[in-house]
Amino acid sequence: MDEALLRSLTPNVLGILVRRGADFAAAEDAVQDALVEALRVWPADHPRDPKGWLVTVAWRKFLDATRSDTARRRREDLVDEEPAPGPARSVDDTLQLYFLCAHPSLTPSSAVALTLRAVGGLTTRQIAQAYLVPEATMAQRISRAKRTVNGVRFDQPGDVATVLRVLYLVFNEGYSGDVDLAAEAIRLTRQLAAGIDHPEVAGLLALMLLHHARRGTRTAPDGSLVPLAEQDRSRWDTKLIAEGVEILQAALARDRLGEFQAQAAIAALHADAQTAEETDWVQIVEWYDELVRLTDSPVVRLNRAVAVGEADGPRAGLAALAELDDSLPRHAAVAAYLHERDGDPVTAARLYAEAAQKAPNLAERDYLTRQAARLNARR
Repeated sequence: MDEALLRSLTPNVLGILVRRGADFAAAEDAVQDALVEALRVWPADHPRDPKGWLVTVAWRKFLDATRSDTARRRREDLVDEEPAPGPARSVDDTLQLYFLCAHPSLTPSSAVALTLRAVGGLTTRQIAQAYLVPEATMAQRISRAKRTVNGVRFDQPGDVATVLRVLYLVFNEGYSGDVDLAAEAIRLTRQLAAGIDHPEVAGLLALMLLHHARRGTRTAPDGSLVPLAEQDRSRWDTKLIAEGVEILQAALARDRLGEFQAQAAIAALHADAQTAEETDWVQIVEWYDELVRLTDSPVVRLNRAVAVGEADGPRAGLAALAELDDSLPRHAAVAAYLHERDGDPVTAARLYAEAAQKAPNLAERDYLTRQAARLNARR
């Protein structure tokens, strides 16, 4: 219980230290030291005000770390700002901290990686998978970002686009089932939408709501994956779907299309179909064409190949897939699906097995392994 509480309090405590003058890297170290101290002390003596305790201890850790002859004057100024005893203000600083981490001195990709690691709670491995790069490469990127902002005062918040990218990736990681961050990402995006009139903020919120509406049907009671076509659509959250569609329609009416609006439009088309067979795949392909134009993302092109296979037949999908690098994550899984639909179970079984070996999580690996076994059993 204490570990979950500490995880929820960490962004707020980190934000308080940064606003009080601590540079980001030193603040992060101080908060980590305070968390270690909490895990040691709290089992025997749990504080009545956990957040106030963490703020006080983290601030003192920061002050201890900054003591030196060259920093003495600065240290004495900071001592005057030490938080007073008693309950800390109940303020949610998480979204503000997202903006602070998206600092102008960082490139967008570095700002996203740093925020996901420091605030979003994702591991370096999870972030690397999201960016399709080796874990060592992402570790170096995060380290460079920390060095860049070390000593920088965080009084120049970053731009909305970078924050949206972070929220999107946090939601995706939570949605994957590896860690439960999806609800938190929705909460923060709602806050952002309430404070900023921007069609892409609305598009991202709509996208999250439409995906979250069917989260309860994505896995079976035993934890195994349930593909979209096999999900029980009567269990989808129609209230969330209606809200997401309404938000999306208002955003699209402003005629400032962005990638999150396009993705939400695809999700809305899936949500609108009463059965998998009624899905409007032709229109989905058209929206993927818009996404390719907006992003030129290889992952978007991979998803488009699936949609083409549904709209125009598996051979058309395989032709679209042939234009892509076969080292893309889930490339083998898509190829297996399309080959199976094209009547080639031998090739499909081999590709399902290959995809299972590359799967990013246990649930996906088990699903792909079962698909390979199902086809092999028919031979």
